[in-house]
Amino acid sequence: MTTGSLLVAGTTSDAGKSVLTAGICRWLARQGVRVAPFKAQNMSNNSMVAPDGAEIGRAQAMQAAAAGVPAEAAMNPVLLKPGSDLTSQLVVLGRAVGTADAARYWTDTQARSRLLATVLGAYDDLRARFDVVVCEGAGSPAEINLREHDIVNLGLARARGLPVVVVGDIDRGGVFAALYGTLALLDRDDQRHVSGFVINKFRGSLDLLTPGLRQLSELTGRPVLGVLPYLARTWLDAEDAVAADDGYGDQGRADAGPALRVAVIRLPHVSNFTDVDALALEPGVTVRFTASPADVADADLAVVPGTKTTVSDLAWLRRRGLDVALADRAAAGRPILAICGGYQMLGTVIHDGVESEADVVAGLGLLPVVTRFAPGKTLGRPAGYAAGFPVTGYEIHHGLVAVRGGDPWLTSEPHGGAALDGCAAGAVRGTLWHGLLENDAFRRAYLHEVAGLAGRDFVPAPDTCFEAARQAQFDALADAVGEHLDTAALLGLIEHGPAPGLPVLRAGR
Repeated sequence: MTTGSLLVAGTTSDAGKSVLTAGICRWLARQGVRVAPFKAQNMSNNSMVAPDGAEIGRAQAMQAAAAGVPAEAAMNPVLLKPGSDLTSQLVVLGRAVGTADAARYWTDTQARSRLLATVLGAYDDLRARFDVVVCEGAGSPAEINLREHDIVNLGLARARGLPVVVVGDIDRGGVFAALYGTLALLDRDDQRHVSGFVINKFRGSLDLLTPGLRQLSELTGRPVLGVLPYLARTWLDAEDAVAADDGYGDQGRADAGPALRVAVIRLPHVSNFTDVDALALEPGVTVRFTASPADVADADLAVVPGTKTTVSDLAWLRRRGLDVALADRAAAGRPILAICGGYQMLGTVIHDGVESEADVVAGLGLLPVVTRFAPGKTLGRPAGYAAGFPVTGYEIHHGLVAVRGGDPWLTSEPHGGAALDGCAAGAVRGTLWHGLLENDAFRRAYLHEVAGLAGRDFVPAPDTCFEAARQAQFDALADAVGEHLDTAALLGLIEHGPAPGLPVLRAGR
């Protein structure tokens, strides 16, 4: 039985660490290995609530699903949720513990030592309960300004003797320089953990790439363990909102006419932007993140997503003129869906003093709700009914919303019962629940309603299943790992640790 660990690092953010980790987890699970993902420290506003009630990065929850095991706090012991360029909310073992100042967070030796102890305790716990732990690094391991206090890349690898594989995105260009430079910037002891490279998102002739692969191996003394192809329509629970900046979804289908167009407002501190992934899966639906009032006005459905900083992002929205575009939509009876922080923005008033220094702020007045922020965070995995269909979701918010009118949207019974969450007024809908659109029957019913209000001859496909599509993506990633990577070499690293006798580049410190 395979046992051990591996750390997947990357030349940059969004190089493919998360999806490669998920693919390796799925490939191992299909070999009968009990595997767990691990990311010591994550910086992302895209989080979710695990079955154990902990808030963790959504990417780690996705990787746990790929591995076929429940997500839990130990898989992401430290989570930073940016609220500005200089501060982040600090979540430790699934619970918010305060706000971290960027400069002090990285330089406070005692605090970093405590976090390292927490990280290593979580890693050791997983290692004791699983055959293999596949760790994901953060950003680049060659952030030499942060190396002294690192707990997620080579700091973790050194502490637990982990072999490191570095992945680079060839689609960005400069991948050979990025891989070589990443290794060269590391000190001698760090370099001895880097045991191989993976190139991601390749399209073209492999024959043209092969000479470069050979030369990279000769220059570094490390093998290129494989070249993963560019996998179109890969949408798995990205950590970074930059992954959603390009439009995605179906560009139209022959039997449905023009695509149903969804415009999602790209808030500066957008959180849980993956709430709309399920919409993009529907044949005949396109999803576009935008900051343009014209796009919001033109779309068939406008979505105001969650945010880590409700008040400041509301001010930004007003400066952009997006408040007028939303008000015009509401007055014309055109659909708007608002989720969590977006829902709070659409209310009449926000009492903050928690996320910002503002006390009372006027909302957009499109829904009859009042929000009051509480110091404690609400975390939950609720269930109920919407439009007569059973739905589940998850809650992550400080804002407590009181509904003062309109119609309840999420209830305890199929067509009534106690109001659980949300508000509906005309064509405007709001909810604190994330993940609502992943409920297939509800999503189809809602899109049918949107299409009717938009005057579109659009019928949602009857067989689109979010969970099945997700599982198919896990299998596609595992297939790519099995077909394009040297899995025997990967297993050797997992079982035996860093390759012995690795040369040190002279550029290393």
